[in-house]
Amino acid sequence: MTVDGMKNGLISRMMDAATMRHEVLTNNLANQNTPGFTRSVVQFESLLQDAIASGKQETGGITPLVKADTISPRSDDGNNVNLELELNSIRENQLLFDTYASIMKSSFDILKSSIHSR
Repeated sequence: MTVDGMKNGLISRMMDAATMRHEVLTNNLANQNTPGFTRSVVQFESLLQDAIASGKQETGGITPLVKADTISPRSDDGNNVNLELELNSIRENQLLFDTYASIMKSSFDILKSSIHSR
């Protein structure tokens, strides 16, 4: 096990997934008026949840997956980007990232405290 522990490795990967999700969501927004554009979504937390629920002990090989959203309804020009959905998704993703960063900071604060205590 490394100094930062397995938990911090997972939290770091979750932060990376949130960063990737932000890039995908902003790309969706940038293409909201592009005829025929299909929005994309990033799956990661659900993949982790499925792996844990199935009893998998090792989740290190699980990586974020970018998929085309074929479920959202399309407008007349074939585009399925919804401004309100994208903005809400960005807000939700920001909250996730902030939560992950807070967990990571707390972990490092505990490590720092244990190093400096006598």
